Amino acid sequence: MAKRPNLTRRDFLRIIGATAMAGAAWRLGLQANGQKLVEVSTSRILMGTVVKVTIIGEDSAAAEAAAAASLGRMTELEALLSRYRPDSELSRLNTNGYLPAASPPLLHLIEQSRQLSEKSDGAFDISVYPLLDLYQAHQQQGKLPSAEAVASILPLINYKNIHVDGQTIRLGKSGMILTLDGIGKGYIVDEGTAELRRRGFVNMMVEAGGDLMAAGAKDHELSWRVGIRPPRPAMEPLQTGLRLANQAAATSGDYFQAYTADLHHHHILDPRTGYSNPELASVTVTAPSAMLADGLATAVMVLGSQWGTALLSQHPECAGLMITKNLDLISTKNL
Repeated sequence: MAKRPNLTRRDFLRIIGATAMAGAAWRLGLQANGQKLVEVSTSRILMGTVVKVTIIGEDSAAAEAAAAASLGRMTELEALLSRYRPDSELSRLNTNGYLPAASPPLLHLIEQSRQLSEKSDGAFDISVYPLLDLYQAHQQQGKLPSAEAVASILPLINYKNIHVDGQTIRLGKSGMILTLDGIGKGYIVDEGTAELRRRGFVNMMVEAGGDLMAAGAKDHELSWRVGIRPPRPAMEPLQTGLRLANQAAATSGDYFQAYTADLHHHHILDPRTGYSNPELASVTVTAPSAMLADGLATAVMVLGSQWGTALLSQHPECAGLMITKNLDLISTKNL
């Protein structure tokens, strides 16, 4: 099995006391239908990060079983969708350029990615991996790739060359490699949450390295609360906090995998130009699903604040907070 790099791509959106607050609240005697509520929380290493499932319910045994089932479902999906596993469907597609009888999860993610690519005018593109590979190879040598090297890779980057016919997926150019890093983790979080709902739970949080879904609420005054960590150590703590109920949140930032010390070159590359957008340090998006929040956060980082705001305006159910490299805050009106 290929080993995933030991990093958390979006370990940025930090739960602020969510578990502690929930536990304290229920221990104070909050009840539902005459039953005292308990908190069950469990975690596992998945997708190169810590995945945590927290459930509020009446029966701790049932909640523990549901949490285990949720983690099991997410583990199954990682096995299908990870490009770090040579036996996954995605790896077989990348190796062969062709995959018959693709699973519904992979087909769904490719279709959702295509839609986001079209809405973002190509700023989001799951065929971007050859560019990432180029930068990472040069980073190991302590330098950036030349303009000629970047230009030579760009013909491989085009979501329109991903062809789907029924259950068959074909890559239109030799050398194309897909990555679901910008959308797959959010989808897996959504599926983990769906498994909990199927088992009758309504109050829960599923979090994977900063991509999270907060379903239900703790109480009228105790909704799930998350805070946004500043993208720079010297930046004052942000006063902005988010209270979420049946909402997801995800963050993209320039410092998770930087290629230069000044953070102007990093892993969130514009698939159309081959370079990182110079404006933003981080983007946090709230959305009805973690998959959508995940993808939009990536796309807005590429587009910058002006065009990123325009993209978010196409999704009135979503909101965004952008932090520039000058540490200015730009938010959508509905945040």
